Amino acid sequence: MAPADLLAALFPEGHNVTPGAENTLLGTAIVANESVAVLGITDATPLSPEIAITLAGFVLDIIRAGEKTPIVLLIDTASQRMTRRDEMLGLNEYLGHLAKVITLAGAQGHRTVGILYGTAAAGAFIATALATQTLIALDGAHPSVMDLPSIARVTKLPLDVLTEKAASTPIFAPGVVPLAAMGAVAEVWAAADGPLAPRLATVLATSSNQDTRDVLGAERGGRKQAHDVALRVAAAFLKPASGEGAI
Repeated sequence: MAPADLLAALFPEGHNVTPGAENTLLGTAIVANESVAVLGITDATPLSPEIAITLAGFVLDIIRAGEKTPIVLLIDTASQRMTRRDEMLGLNEYLGHLAKVITLAGAQGHRTVGILYGTAAAGAFIATALATQTLIALDGAHPSVMDLPSIARVTKLPLDVLTEKAASTPIFAPGVVPLAAMGAVAEVWAAADGPLAPRLATVLATSSNQDTRDVLGAERGGRKQAHDVALRVAAAFLKPASGEGAI
């Protein structure tokens, strides 16, 4: 879906979102009579240090305004831009900064929703889409933390072995379906299922004080142990140490 069509479908009540430098989107929109901040990346543009710092600055401005404005992040980015220049500038720090700023917005009471309408991979996917509280994938979206040929190069496992494992284990497989099974993608929206705007309004109105991706992963069978492990870790931290509280 082209950015202009996406904006029209998500924000029929109006928006002033305009293209920024390096294929970014910046602006505000109206959803259910409420103002939301909108930012994004278009045309599968690799996430560069310049884009990361621009988006992070926009989010920080929203936080500083103190109005708890919801933030909608529209994502179509190939991956992080991995030129030698970017690596020497500390690309990983820029990506980490962007992810932390988006997470900070959620912690400060801003509802953060990512809408993946194109591709997103590797660090660019983690620093944008996965940093929001709720991630929605649209028709044609193709997310991946790492594609199978790259996993094969890193792990030294044969590609045919990884392909076989991906058929039954979502954690090995790129795409919307495996990531939804693991709980990373909360909802998958098809344009044929109806207007997008009411669905976005419903998501924005839903409180998201807790990260429930591990619960979704357990319910959907894609990540069977994460929720149980998280509960056991939380219980261990909350359990009084031996002798604590004794008089």
